[in-house]
Amino acid sequence: MRERDVIKFLSERLPIGDDCAIISLKKTNLLLTTDMLHRQTDFPEGMTPYTMGWRAVAVSLSDIAAMGGKPLGVVIALGAPEFEKKFLEELLEGALACCEACETKLLGGDTDRHNELTIVTTALGEAQKPVLRSGARAEDLVCVTGDLGRTAAALELLKAKEYEQANALLRFTPRLREGQALGSLARSMIDISDGLARALYQLGEASHVGFKVDAMAIPFALEVEELARDQDEIFEMGLFVGEDFELLFTLPQERLLEARRVCEFTVIGRVVSAKEGITMQLGPESIVLPDRGYEH
Repeated sequence: MRERDVIKFLSERLPIGDDCAIISLKKTNLLLTTDMLHRQTDFPEGMTPYTMGWRAVAVSLSDIAAMGGKPLGVVIALGAPEFEKKFLEELLEGALACCEACETKLLGGDTDRHNELTIVTTALGEAQKPVLRSGARAEDLVCVTGDLGRTAAALELLKAKEYEQANALLRFTPRLREGQALGSLARSMIDISDGLARALYQLGEASHVGFKVDAMAIPFALEVEELARDQDEIFEMGLFVGEDFELLFTLPQERLLEARRVCEFTVIGRVVSAKEGITMQLGPESIVLPDRGYEH
């Protein structure tokens, strides 16, 4: 089964479908999420232990951000064939640095022997009114924070043994401030973990809508434009490689100015009816955006 088939199978039996599980508690809602990262899948050659620790924490905090939440803490479970003090020191330093940057705490976790380096992070957050994937409406604006393709560029730099620049790109800061600022304004939101194209389809499926995106409005990272050989490669790196962890959200047009006062973002299109599908305007041509992206 492909990853998306597994998720579909589970969603038919479990109450899943957003970036975090929601637990109602008194006058607020707790947000709970967990992520599993592996050496072979997630830690390519050249990625430092510090970056591994930072990134492991950041991917879970990004889920909290995608629901407009404030983080309360993170725990880590670490499995490895063997434990080396220097590796552990650097890994922990990266994890703690990410927590500090995001104004939260690393609360503990677990360790065990495992045949492959595996890091599992679980983050807890809270939001009075979490932003779901299911709230997009026709004529809403489609918006994205930051620039896309940073991870794709980092992977190319790792291949070229440009390790310092690559690791800097891989240590993204979760968009927690932006998510909280947009919490009362955005109608739907998701973090871009599998690529912009796949994130659009995930939002579309949850909200039963389509999207029309302007290719020329999409903000690509400077490194993508420097490394890509042509326009097709720019689109590949920025739309399909994934793991950018920017926020993709929909916004009522009448809330645009209010949102601009509290958060920096780019409007890349608008919400349309589900029957219109998910398309990208490229000059005079409108093309169907393929439903593909990063899969574990």
